[in-house]
Amino acid sequence: MAQRVAVNDGAAGSKRTSRLRVAVRLRPYMDKQDEKGEGPCVRGLGPQKLEIINWRNATETLQYQFDVFHGEQTTQQEVFLTSVKPILPHILNGQNASVFAYGPTGAGKTHTMLGSQEQPGVITRAVKEVFKLVEAQEKGLDGWEYSVGMSYLEIYNEKVLDLLSPGSQDLPIREDKDRNILIPGLTHMPLSSFTDFDTHFIPASLNRTTASTKLNQRSSRSHAILLIKVVKSQRGPPHRQQTGKLYLVDLAGSEDNRRTGNQGIRLKESGAINLSLFTLSKVVDALNAGAGGRVPYRDSKLTRLLQDSLGGSAHSVMITNIAPEYRYYFDTFSALNFAAKSKQIVNRPFVRETVLAPTIAPGKRARVEQEAGGSGEPQNKKSKEGKKAEQSPSPPVHPHSSPDSSVLERLLALEKMMMGSAERERLDLLKTVAQSRKEIQMLKEKQKELEDKANMLNKQNETIEKESKDALLFKTDLPLLHRKLSTASKPRKQQAVVTPLQVSQVQPLQQCAVVCKPSQFLDKKKKRIQTEVGQGKENGGVDRPPADDVNWESHLDSALLEQSRKKILQTLNSSSLKDLKSLQLIGDKKAKLIMGWREIHGDFTQVEDLKQIEGITAKRFSSFIKANILSSMGK
Repeated sequence: MAQRVAVNDGAAGSKRTSRLRVAVRLRPYMDKQDEKGEGPCVRGLGPQKLEIINWRNATETLQYQFDVFHGEQTTQQEVFLTSVKPILPHILNGQNASVFAYGPTGAGKTHTMLGSQEQPGVITRAVKEVFKLVEAQEKGLDGWEYSVGMSYLEIYNEKVLDLLSPGSQDLPIREDKDRNILIPGLTHMPLSSFTDFDTHFIPASLNRTTASTKLNQRSSRSHAILLIKVVKSQRGPPHRQQTGKLYLVDLAGSEDNRRTGNQGIRLKESGAINLSLFTLSKVVDALNAGAGGRVPYRDSKLTRLLQDSLGGSAHSVMITNIAPEYRYYFDTFSALNFAAKSKQIVNRPFVRETVLAPTIAPGKRARVEQEAGGSGEPQNKKSKEGKKAEQSPSPPVHPHSSPDSSVLERLLALEKMMMGSAERERLDLLKTVAQSRKEIQMLKEKQKELEDKANMLNKQNETIEKESKDALLFKTDLPLLHRKLSTASKPRKQQAVVTPLQVSQVQPLQQCAVVCKPSQFLDKKKKRIQTEVGQGKENGGVDRPPADDVNWESHLDSALLEQSRKKILQTLNSSSLKDLKSLQLIGDKKAKLIMGWREIHGDFTQVEDLKQIEGITAKRFSSFIKANILSSMGK
């Protein structure tokens, strides 16, 4: 089993830090793209300094200083030798390193990282250098061997996609107990030479998502991350193993959609790119603020994967690509400010080393048992001999020599002791099983008890519901109660509510509305009483006979009846939702259906068209006409 061993790079007990190195590369000026012919807005002042026009005052310039400045004439080879090559030897010693290109769209990030066949970029040159270093180390070191592998992925619309396996879905990002970032399911391809790498890398690069914009013919629509993993293993005891990783990252550029003309899916891609780069800027600000505050690595999958490169344990280099044209001015200005903040980040690299426990082959174990434990001597005697052997002085053991006999005896004694405890373990296991069965039986009994209680409650509820239904039926069969008007006390609400069966016995409303005048006692509640009478309810304790459902219109004046119908038709055609809800028997749902019907079919030609509304039957329509006409006449 492997055990992690903390190893400091340098003197014992010292912790080395490594500041993020920032290099700025200026793309050559393109005259064809400059319509006004204003010239460049950026120029270099030396191998580390540059200046840019101050947009607030054109007569002034703003100066920046970085670790390296690559001018327009800088070649791919010079960029690699100056910025990237110095950090590559660290990955052969169990440490991590990362190189990522940053900058706006069209500034030359992909050219810096990939290059062309005539001018290879950082990725090609870095992988070649790794194989050269491995070959040199294998020749110089005896007893060590190296293995190299690669993984290649892209982050597209906040999804992690495997470029070596194009058909794969979105991959998760995990973190182990040592806070190392892992991607389960990501393809790891072993490499034996640079030719082997080239065979896998070129087809995988074609799987990357690209598209054309107004600023760039082949614009990267995703962040691409190439991982080169180097494992250094010791052949003999104690079988040490060191693992180093090299991250080569080609970031997608921040975009101004007003200039790129992005629409549809391009606009969605641009939003995801800008969001991840904004999170990257927040991470840099949080790292510079210090004071143990929260660093928002988890807010974006890009920053989650770059967690080791920014404020982590890697030797990191950021190559900021900028453009000299005036139309890129604000993108260049923002990129330079971001680079100036990033160079203050401090990483703490360390060596990742594990020690593998030695294993004894089955044939060798049999021989050792025959030599050391096959004589049949008592265990106590062997343990005493082992103690004596430990107390006796022994000559120093060479680190690469095989373990001595005392170590083997202790290992065998431990193994026999473990084998002898099998019966005790079996008894403990049986006790555990019996206890588990007892607990399961108790849980079953408790579950049955709860189910019985639930069934009892259900039966009680059913009984209560049945009794309530019987009570309602009993109330329905009650004869009509005629009560005299009482001015002494206000009638209770339960006594005022009757069933629709009593409507046939109510006197026509017109006689009450025209002939009879309500008393002074009911004058304050006039509108509510008339509304409830229109709905077939008994109000205020007054004994009023219900209207005749069939011949109620014969008691009204025909001209007055026609005027009321026209008023209802006008309300249906021109009223708002609130006014429609003021009609009798028209609620919120029916009012919305009326307005929808009106938008599709136009105005109602006659009141009878209301029957075409869903849920308004002939019987309900008759009740609606009756209630609204009588209500309008009573006002």
